[in-house]
Amino acid sequence: MTVDPLRSAGPPVVIAGDPAGAKVIVLDPSGAGSHDELPGSWRPLAEERAVFWCRLPAGGALTEADDLLGDAGPADPEITVVASGPFAAGALQLVERHPGAAAQLLLVDPAADASLPAGDARAANEAWLAEHDEAIAKLREAGTVVRVVASSSDGPEDRVPPPLPLGHPQVVAAVRMALGDR
Repeated sequence: MTVDPLRSAGPPVVIAGDPAGAKVIVLDPSGAGSHDELPGSWRPLAEERAVFWCRLPAGGALTEADDLLGDAGPADPEITVVASGPFAAGALQLVERHPGAAAQLLLVDPAADASLPAGDARAANEAWLAEHDEAIAKLREAGTVVRVVASSSDGPEDRVPPPLPLGHPQVVAAVRMALGDR
């Protein structure tokens, strides 16, 4: 895999919020946050939870995410992992390595790598979930809920092909809803 030097520049992880509280680990394959700041749409969430924005093109980001999950204890605050389509399968594997550490794995367009006819993102995402049913069932047994929280549409609000960017307002709203924040 070729790494774009512009996307890999900057810190591997951008942290905002209180790291001792509930955590959201964002696995971002696009590498947003290269200037050591969360995307603007995520900043309000960091007032309520710690956000660890793992910039996957930057070396060491995945190791940091792995360490955060590996260091979690049963009495620690809740951890939610958010991942985008190009890294959905990798996110499943990451969370699987740490049974019960994450309360939720929230996916955005997990089937985005599949070649889809226009407008079929939801159906493709459902097929992706079915294809990974065994791993999802294991996670569920360990206490981790896995679900798709945002899917691309043909509507003008998306403005980009799948996957929706993790900083997209629709994604942030869906994550907030899944976290129980309004």
